[in-house]
Amino acid sequence: ATLTNVTRWFLTCVNQPQFVKVLGQISLCEKMVPVISKPGAAPVPPPKPKTEAQLKKEAKNREKLEKFQKKKEMEEKKKQEKKLAKPEKKELGTISYDVPTPPGEKKDVLRPLPDSYSPQYVEAAWYPWWEKQGYFKPEHGRKSVSEPNPRGVFMMCIPPPNVTGSLHLGHALTNAIQDCLTRWHRMRGETTLWNPGCDHAGIATQVVVEKKLMRERGMSRHDLGRDQFIQEVWKWKNEKGDRIYHQLKKLGSSLDWDRACFTMDPKLSYAVQEAFIRLHEDGVIYRSKRLVNWSCTLNSAISDIEVRAVHIRLWPCPGQGGVWSPGFFHEEVIVATTRIETMLGDTAVAVHPADPRYQHLKGKMVVHPFCDRKMPVVFDDFVDVSFGTGAVKITPAHDQNDYEVGNRHNLAFINIMDENGLLINVPPPFLGMKRFEARKAVLQALKDLGQFKEIKDNPMVVPVCSRSKDIVEPLLKPQWYVDCADMGKQAADAVREGRLKIIPDHHLKTWFNWMDNIRDWCISRQLWWGHRIPAYFVTVNDPSVKPGEDMDGHYWVSGRTEDEAKEKAAKRFNISTDKITLRQDEDVLDTWFSSGIFPFSIFGWPNETQDLSVFYPGTLLETGHDILFFWVARMVMMGLKLTGQLPFKEVYLHAVVRDAHGRKMSKSLGNVIDPLDVITGISLEGLYAQLNDSNLDPVEVEKAKQGQKSDYPSGIPECGTDALRFALCAYTSQGRDINLDVNRILGYRHFCNKLWNAVKFAMRSLGDSFVPSEKAQLSGQEGVSDRWVLSRLCAAVGLCNAGFQAYDFPAITTAIYNFWLYELCDVYLECVKPVFSRAEEDSVSQSQAAVCRQTLYTCLETGLRLLAPIMPFVGEELYQRLPRRQSQDASASIHVTSYPETAEFCWHSEEVDRQMDFVMTVVRTIRSLRADYNLTKTRADCYLQCIDSETVTLVEQYSLQIQTLSLSQTVQPVPATGAVPEGCAVAIASDRCTVNLMLKGLIDLEKEVAKLTVKKGELEKQMEKLRERMEKSDYKEKVPVKVQELDAEKLRQSQTELEKAKEAIDNFMRMM
Repeated sequence: ATLTNVTRWFLTCVNQPQFVKVLGQISLCEKMVPVISKPGAAPVPPPKPKTEAQLKKEAKNREKLEKFQKKKEMEEKKKQEKKLAKPEKKELGTISYDVPTPPGEKKDVLRPLPDSYSPQYVEAAWYPWWEKQGYFKPEHGRKSVSEPNPRGVFMMCIPPPNVTGSLHLGHALTNAIQDCLTRWHRMRGETTLWNPGCDHAGIATQVVVEKKLMRERGMSRHDLGRDQFIQEVWKWKNEKGDRIYHQLKKLGSSLDWDRACFTMDPKLSYAVQEAFIRLHEDGVIYRSKRLVNWSCTLNSAISDIEVRAVHIRLWPCPGQGGVWSPGFFHEEVIVATTRIETMLGDTAVAVHPADPRYQHLKGKMVVHPFCDRKMPVVFDDFVDVSFGTGAVKITPAHDQNDYEVGNRHNLAFINIMDENGLLINVPPPFLGMKRFEARKAVLQALKDLGQFKEIKDNPMVVPVCSRSKDIVEPLLKPQWYVDCADMGKQAADAVREGRLKIIPDHHLKTWFNWMDNIRDWCISRQLWWGHRIPAYFVTVNDPSVKPGEDMDGHYWVSGRTEDEAKEKAAKRFNISTDKITLRQDEDVLDTWFSSGIFPFSIFGWPNETQDLSVFYPGTLLETGHDILFFWVARMVMMGLKLTGQLPFKEVYLHAVVRDAHGRKMSKSLGNVIDPLDVITGISLEGLYAQLNDSNLDPVEVEKAKQGQKSDYPSGIPECGTDALRFALCAYTSQGRDINLDVNRILGYRHFCNKLWNAVKFAMRSLGDSFVPSEKAQLSGQEGVSDRWVLSRLCAAVGLCNAGFQAYDFPAITTAIYNFWLYELCDVYLECVKPVFSRAEEDSVSQSQAAVCRQTLYTCLETGLRLLAPIMPFVGEELYQRLPRRQSQDASASIHVTSYPETAEFCWHSEEVDRQMDFVMTVVRTIRSLRADYNLTKTRADCYLQCIDSETVTLVEQYSLQIQTLSLSQTVQPVPATGAVPEGCAVAIASDRCTVNLMLKGLIDLEKEVAKLTVKKGELEKQMEKLRERMEKSDYKEKVPVKVQELDAEKLRQSQTELEKAKEAIDNFMRMM
């Protein structure tokens, strides 16, 4: 009996769904094996017979278990039924455009529109047609660009992307904004040019090609030689370098591709050479030996923008982990350092002039521990008394602060490191050591001499090269510099005097801080790819002229050719050219130098070309605020210096794109989004594949995959170019950061679908024989809905133009979105449906329908022109389906039509807007009542009790609109003194109107009361439980604040629901 009970219990357990899920099906042994007691073991006593109470308890437990199992089975069954009943989530449809259309030919717009919007269908074929038609060229529609245009000229140059680059969201944002502005100016009738270009990206490109050479041929650039290596770079550029241009076209960028420029093209290279020579002859460019940011891996100086400051507490030197703070002492002087190997180049010890500990050392010398070098103790304000011992070693040739101290105190500059990071000019055994090996060796040598004191942790900033990831060394090198003092003052003054406007103005502080404290700019780069510096070192073969040194600018001349340079040298030294030998500088110019003259070099400067006279100075420079100094400031300085004019009148700086969580875009976080993936869509597996192909290490790849799985569990859906552009513009508030959420971009794809359906409905409603009026104007026959929607259209026109003028892109997108979605689709289209449905009843109905068709056409045609600069593809696709007014070119693109302006669309009426606001308040109140009483399909009579005769007249005027939008059977105004029939639900719409919705006869009152009574009881029970919990003495102390807030909100909501239920019960009781 016991065995039977155990078996039953065991079977009950293992057949539970939870057990089956983990263990699978369990089968019992068929053969029973008796348990044999061990010899000598005590005999097992027979089980005691169970009492009646125990047996009853077991039976009760079994019953409970069976009930529980039945309940679980029922729940599972309901779950399955619900799953089957629930409709599948509709997938976003992909429809392809499959009509054979040769590139450049117009797309077939005669076939019907597909059922729903599909980016793939919409974006096909339009761009090549726009390009072939010449719509992006400033010459379009005029004989010549120099032809006077009363509308004016708009010119903007693209911030040239790196030739090595590939599109990222920063580019997408830049191009979305710039293209919107360009298309808007073009549609306004201005002579418009958006000039494309690409930057040669000296370091980045050289690194890419060097890696390719090593990977494919096992060769370095030195194996090839300079000329052959440059040929290899050009070969790579011609094969891969226009990739980013194709991506820009995918974004719909309306650039004039015939004017595309590459910074290494002959035209731009000549301008760079000319700029250098002119600035050198004016003394603005000069030769000097100073500290530069040196990358030992790249063997080149790098700009400040390529140096990343890494904050650490532990020094990440190869093979070691610790911050060095040792010191050597001599006559009681102990100094601290974080870079111990540089002590081999020390030439002084510095202390603060006010430090009492070292006053007795004035005029004294200290002796270097590794050589007999005697070094002065100098007193300088830069020393921090509280750091270390208050005494610091000075290495003028290897530290920026020490360099300045060295200049102030006329100290010796000893360079102890070569270009590869190997030690030079030091005693053995350190000579020839690598810099980080020397660090360990110097420390050990100090310990061996007994002159090492201690090591302490020290927070510090390490400069790291963003290109090669190696630690940057400050090195003394003779380089070419630009004197920026006067140019910086002129650039600052241009903004102070209002000649140059920076938008938004919170960047002004940064601008003035940089310009007022500007340092000279090192423009030499020790690379092969780039503009070779047109400067020559002069050797004079004449004993009357002493030999010059590399750092002496007097022995350098610049020239367009070697012959010109020789002539200059002969004149300078007053000797014949045959005694001159020249050596051209091996270095190339900093990439930012050619970028700095980009706004005028693209037009053929220094030659006086037609394009230069028409398009320079430009109108606007739009870019990210992160390159305000590195690019924008240099363009302003060089434009003023070389042309005497500002390169543009305004600078608009957009925000930096971050992810939906506000984090900076980073490959290792997996949140870097390729805009093309948003446009075409990509699976999670596809995102993973991209990570696997990247150069991230395995740990970072896994971390990035987790980030992607969290943010895009189903991948990124296909959103299309228009939705991406609209989202980027909608996000661009004039702040510093944009947190971009892909789900919001998807929301704008749904908005495109709404546009699509609106136009499809309109096409059916207009009919094949519809002819639009010659121009958009009021006929005087418009009904209240027509006057209102045209008023809202005029308001949208005003908001869009004001937004473009103020660079307020969210204002533009909001105006377009609200007009199309909430005013045209949600209100006007619903209002005109009954008008169109009874259009043929009589002549009055026909006339009314004709007016509505003209209004609808004006809204669609104007609305599409409003959104065309932001959504070029869907704007074009839908516009091409509409009939044209007689004054319009039937074959032309929407992008060369005029942008709607307030002078033409001047029918905005605040009075009509106020009336419709009142009507929509009434409609929303009726809809709310219908929802409260679950009147989903049933139409009820509606009585609107009005406070005065003016409101009664207004309700009568808009009764059809109220009836249509609120799904009412009838709408009847009732004066304040008038009686409302019994059986109505009541709600106050405003201080002027009360809504009475007739429910009697539409619903089963007793059934509704019973339902509401049950609901009331449940709410009261819930609230009682919640109050009991909240009134406990330890509630405030034990329950987290967040939970307390949720409880309070839950109680408030329940109270509101309870009051509504009581009110409804009372109302129903009165009806009964």
